[in-house]
Amino acid sequence: MKKGRELADRVVVSIFVNPIQFGPSEDLAAYPRDEARDLEMADKTGVDAVFIPDATQMYPDGFQTTIALNALPGHLCGLSRPGHFDGVATVVAKLLGIVWPNMAIFGEKDYQQLLVVRQMVKDLDLDVDIVGAPIVREADGLAMSSRNMYLADDQRKAACSLYRVLTESKKRVKAGETRADTIIASAEALIQAYPETRIDYIAVCDPSTLDAVTAIDGPVLMALAVKVGRARLIDNMLLTP
Repeated sequence: MKKGRELADRVVVSIFVNPIQFGPSEDLAAYPRDEARDLEMADKTGVDAVFIPDATQMYPDGFQTTIALNALPGHLCGLSRPGHFDGVATVVAKLLGIVWPNMAIFGEKDYQQLLVVRQMVKDLDLDVDIVGAPIVREADGLAMSSRNMYLADDQRKAACSLYRVLTESKKRVKAGETRADTIIASAEALIQAYPETRIDYIAVCDPSTLDAVTAIDGPVLMALAVKVGRARLIDNMLLTP
């Protein structure tokens, strides 16, 4: 919202927990919702309008159309959440079609989502600029997320291991480490040393295609998804030799 206020004359915010991007065993029903707090934040930030549809408005009886990308969803979160990015692309296309913004802002924490939306907009010739907003972090480095509310106090240190892994990996690559498998192995060992952590993936990949990289000879994206207790957390960072 702050980024939008900096870049645009009018700012519209959509608040919608999108059911078609959740799998049958995921946390749709329990996903944190606090509409009053969201509206208060929007008001304080100077948002001009807030769009809060419900699922029956977005997907009325007889709804049949979805948008699917071929390559980008076949990496990272798309491997463990099949169909997730079809739901993302579909709802974003609908929101853009309803609001008709000149630009839309997406956080870089969901880096794969940002790439999916950019590709969808490009492929469908939609007249909107997709802007990435830098990751916003808590004071201890944990990337801000609605799912952080799931974390108990004693799980917080384990959750912060994601940021620690990323910052240490960035230093190692800067110092000359070129083997992605070495970076990944060290990251796995550090995260697994904390209780209640289950690694979904740790990847070093091309920042444009998300294809895996073995030799680091230019900027790469390190991305990870880790479950800490019941919270599935994602984070990423660009590593540059």
